[in-house]
Amino acid sequence: MIASTQFRSSLRLREFLLYVSDCALRDAPEAATEQQIGVHVFQRPPGYNSSEDSIVRTHARLLRQKLAEFFSTDGAAEPLIIEVPKGHYLPIFRPRQSPPLPAPFALPAEPVPAPIIEVKPASASRWDYWKSTPLGIVVGVLLVLILAGFGAFVVRTWKKPLAAKTSVDVFWAPFLTGDPPLVIYSNARFLGDSKTGLRYLPAGADPTKEPVVDHYTGIGELASVYELTRLFDARQASFVLKRSLLVTWDEAKQRNLIFIGSAAENPSLNALPSLSDFTLVAKPEFAGFINQHPRTGESVLYSRPEHPLTMDYAVIALKPGVEGGKHTLMFSGLTTLGTQAAVEFATHKDTLGELLKTVSATGGGVRPFEALLAVTIEGGVPLQSKLVSVHVH
Repeated sequence: MIASTQFRSSLRLREFLLYVSDCALRDAPEAATEQQIGVHVFQRPPGYNSSEDSIVRTHARLLRQKLAEFFSTDGAAEPLIIEVPKGHYLPIFRPRQSPPLPAPFALPAEPVPAPIIEVKPASASRWDYWKSTPLGIVVGVLLVLILAGFGAFVVRTWKKPLAAKTSVDVFWAPFLTGDPPLVIYSNARFLGDSKTGLRYLPAGADPTKEPVVDHYTGIGELASVYELTRLFDARQASFVLKRSLLVTWDEAKQRNLIFIGSAAENPSLNALPSLSDFTLVAKPEFAGFINQHPRTGESVLYSRPEHPLTMDYAVIALKPGVEGGKHTLMFSGLTTLGTQAAVEFATHKDTLGELLKTVSATGGGVRPFEALLAVTIEGGVPLQSKLVSVHVH
């Protein structure tokens, strides 16, 4: 096919066809999403904004046209047809339809004699008479074939039951449908450079005396975006990614929002109603979460050790969005590693299932909540996260 006249002059369409066909043959639909095709075929960076970059959708339309053209010309004799259904990128392989059945009998060359009209007894039904004619026989055979094909379709359908929704599908449902959510990751301001060392821009500092650096983020935020990309790609959904210093609220108020990073490094969070139960306190010598409404057995303060950093605390919170009907999801650690642990906790079905037992709504969905996690760290890597407290609102 790729050597045909339809595909010979288009390298990109050849690569597109080979890539998605390979995904289908490997039974890997999660690799045939718009994001993955953009990255592997069109060399787009991971997490690129596919809602603004339509290169995959444009080439998918061209690919469908070229496939239809090939199978009606150069590939007219091919017994197998490849199609890419609209709205999807994973191709299907189906047998070409059989040629029309031959006429059941040859037309006579001689003049046809006058038909003999047979008078049936009154007790015989019209069907008994009609089914004995050549036309009736052909129609009967066709009906049998149609019913057999329908029965085979029903059997195949029953053999492939719909997959049950996982805890991840339930928790993330509002963010996986409709308009892509806006993912906002932390983007703090620093002073200094690679020679003098970077340090946080203190409040009231004069930015004219020393250059301000505003294009760094934490390694935990980077790992978190990677986890979200895997989650959304596997479900053929997308999101819009922006660093916090570039967010405009005219854009954000109409979307579902996902915040990655603490309020200390994510200025956009300051424009939203703060967490009501777990409040972040960050000082040069101390960082922790204050439990504003402690329940039986809960502490008032959860703080991490400074040196060595062997544990951290993080909050996962689901709150109403800026506009009615929208949602805001927050992942905030005391350090960048705590933020990473919170996102990983909420994107894996085993850990998320524990949280859903408490926050699931009776009629389906998830109730607004704030959950506090304790995270063990070793070698600069979050290893294990444990639910400490869940406050449902």
